[in-house]
Amino acid sequence: MSPVQASSALRAAAFDMAPEPALVVAEDGQVRAANEAAERLFGQSLGVMTRTGLSTVMAPESPLLSLIARARIEGGAVRERGFEVSLYGHAAFRTDGSASPLEDGSVLVTLTVRSGALSGERGGAESAGLRTIIGLGRMLAHEIKNPLAGIRGAAQLLKSGARVEDTPLAQLIVDEVDRVKRLVDRMEAFSDDAAPVCRPVNIHLVLDRVRTLAVNGVGEGLSVVEDYDPSLPLTPGDEDQLIQIFLNLVKNAAEAAHRRGDDRGEIIIRTAFRHGVRIRTGGASGLRSTPLEVRVIDNGPGVPAALRDSLFQPFVTGRNGGVGLGLALVSKLVSAHGGLIDFDSEPGRTVFRVLLPIVTEDPA
Repeated sequence: MSPVQASSALRAAAFDMAPEPALVVAEDGQVRAANEAAERLFGQSLGVMTRTGLSTVMAPESPLLSLIARARIEGGAVRERGFEVSLYGHAAFRTDGSASPLEDGSVLVTLTVRSGALSGERGGAESAGLRTIIGLGRMLAHEIKNPLAGIRGAAQLLKSGARVEDTPLAQLIVDEVDRVKRLVDRMEAFSDDAAPVCRPVNIHLVLDRVRTLAVNGVGEGLSVVEDYDPSLPLTPGDEDQLIQIFLNLVKNAAEAAHRRGDDRGEIIIRTAFRHGVRIRTGGASGLRSTPLEVRVIDNGPGVPAALRDSLFQPFVTGRNGGVGLGLALVSKLVSAHGGLIDFDSEPGRTVFRVLLPIVTEDPA
């Protein structure tokens, strides 16, 4: 065997034995090669794709088809995180993916499938963490808030009659009681299991309000850029809760951008309509369409690698002085609206993506 043949054989073996699903897709959309992991993932659908092409088993607007098209257009490797692959007549799955054009015009696609189907609710440890915080919030609200009011009142009385040199100590008690109360209030928010009262909402009005609050607060000194798709339909939602969701995300983005320390911090708020995007509801209704996408992008240092797998869990934070409840509450509220939140992060660019349903004439 010549060195060239040996090298080719090694590459073929590496492709077949790779633990992640991999496909080689020709220009006509047919699957020219697939490794064992891809065969297990796609099952019988792989045979159809090999004979007739990807477009026969998934919608034309599929993010996977878009990823392949981007690789051809850009002429280089492209990556996408947390998108859905939905096959006609089969369950959808959620995956990260990369696509790289090859010399013969085909594209190599590699997928990293995430555990479980795409869902509006976080699973496993995150769901358990939220259940824990719900119970803890209820307990704290009942057992701590009333005594706190008494402690604060007593401290104010002490302050009014204290010597000048003791006044700061009395004020310290008041300030610390207020800080604990704010923490309890935030935790109590998790104990509200009531579904949001949803009405048709223009997401751009929500984002305009959030932007105004940010520019005059934590976003001062930053470039805050709007990149809106003006044709977006309305979304069913609770306007106050949607403001809370995106204000939390923009505040986090602003704090990250400020950490650059070079006066070049930037936040981008981007909206788009994503055809064919659906999430699994976890119930009998199956998949729900969530094509309205909002991205909050910052050019800060990125999410620390150690926090990425647990970022939406309560008490997980990378900020000094933070309590790690903001993103956990955001995740809960997004889920209550029938949506999904996800993120992608690297040094210099972090993207939080929220997918929401839209108002349709057909309630189904």
